[in-house]
Amino acid sequence: MAWGNTNVKREQVKFIGDWLKETYSFSDLCAKYGISRKTGYKLVNKFEREGERAFEPKSHARHTHPNKTSEETIARILALKCRYPKWGPQTLRTWMLRNEPGLPCPATSTIGEFLRKMQLVIPKKSRRHVPPHSAPLAGCDEPNQIWSADFKGKFRMEDRHYCNPLTISDNFSRYLLGCTGLERATLDETRKCFIRVFREYGLPNAIRTDNGSPFAGTGIGGLSQLSIWWLKLGILPERIALGCPQQNGRHERMHRTLKEATAKPASKNLAEQQKSFGKFMEEYNHQRPHQALGGRCPADVYSASHRGYPEKLPEIIYPHHMEIRMVKHNGEIKWAGKRYFLSQLLTGEPVGLENIEDGVAIIYFGRLKLGKMDARDDRITRIDQEKSGTVLPIIPV
Repeated sequence: MAWGNTNVKREQVKFIGDWLKETYSFSDLCAKYGISRKTGYKLVNKFEREGERAFEPKSHARHTHPNKTSEETIARILALKCRYPKWGPQTLRTWMLRNEPGLPCPATSTIGEFLRKMQLVIPKKSRRHVPPHSAPLAGCDEPNQIWSADFKGKFRMEDRHYCNPLTISDNFSRYLLGCTGLERATLDETRKCFIRVFREYGLPNAIRTDNGSPFAGTGIGGLSQLSIWWLKLGILPERIALGCPQQNGRHERMHRTLKEATAKPASKNLAEQQKSFGKFMEEYNHQRPHQALGGRCPADVYSASHRGYPEKLPEIIYPHHMEIRMVKHNGEIKWAGKRYFLSQLLTGEPVGLENIEDGVAIIYFGRLKLGKMDARDDRITRIDQEKSGTVLPIIPV
């Protein structure tokens, strides 16, 4: 009688029972149970050595494993996790491969399992992700083509005062150029932050922001005093669509990391909070490896812009084929015998008019298209920058 896998223990017990009764010869007993005499003797010997425990299932797992993580490696992982408590298994492993290439490094899953056993990681909550929007990032293939800027969102510190962190980063390298805590998100304080960053890193081709103040306004071209200043510097302001933070996804992802590292919990006061931001910037730029950068740190990829910050604001220069109009004190310009209102923010500034057909012209301020002016119906139509072709190139002064 053959022994099925599910009946092995029961048949072995019955075999030993019949053997103890000595009812059959050993040969007949083995024949009854469909096993060889050799197998029968193995069962008898095992029973004599172990008793009833001989019939308990035994684990086939190896007592030793050649790939078992050593105590030394575990200690290195634990020390690195204590040094960077906000890093996950993937980031820890990338750092180890980068900085300790000659030492053994476990798989990401092994590191994660060890951290879970030590209760050093908190499982992430499942959440729905917005599908990625890649179009606004097209053409960002080198540093300083596009920077991103945003206020992370104010939070209250221990002294009950608010901190408004202004962050500026390079989209290509993910390099965090600035992270400054402000008491209030005013135009003057925001501009001072940008001046410090411009002096240290130079000027980008474009800066991408949301539609909030002080980055954008509600008038023509979404102009604000800050974006007008950028345009005078040859920087094109880009604005994400309303309700679409994923269009600035790289910067938003950095914000989540920043919040976890510096605002949970917040510091005692603004000075201490700024120290926390500075420590985060050093770690984020020079220590934390980034998967999208092939395991490199942002500092390994970023280089400063060749366009330095001019201490004296340059004049805006337009191509020779354009007509130039100066915006009057009431925000109007005169063209083809008629008056058109642009914005009082542009008072005293030159705008360029590019004639595209009889009685129709595109209005530029710096590199930005403000709208299409049509003398036939006396109106200015706004232009969607993304759908209306390229903007003016940077014209050197």
